[in-house]
Amino acid sequence: QVQLVESGGGLVQPGGSLRLSCAASGRIFRVYAMGWYRQAPGKQRELVATIMRAGTTNYADSVKGRFTISRDNAKNTAYLQMTSLKLEDTAVYYCNSEMSSGGDYVRRDYWGQGTQVTVSS
Repeated sequence: QVQLVESGGGLVQPGGSLRLSCAASGRIFRVYAMGWYRQAPGKQRELVATIMRAGTTNYADSVKGRFTISRDNAKNTAYLQMTSLKLEDTAVYYCNSEMSSGGDYVRRDYWGQGTQVTVSS
């Protein structure tokens, strides 16, 4: 069974930094795109950043210049380095990935369980 597990969330003051990790595990054949989304209370889930297998990245305008997405293909892991955090960055952050399993090699979309990031003074 293929799954994504996030870690690294927590409470941080405005202006602070956090690093999120997302590890894919299970019978994986290949990990394609990886990304981070977030959902604040009462709001829809929104894209934060994505990274292709070759390293091409895309960011939401609200996080450009403050967040950096990266990945380690050997470890099937993606990271989100968040700096200059603002109150409005408070949300549950979800990892997303398109992967194929070693069972049927079909590309599917997977989500992690989410990790809470709270920015508060």
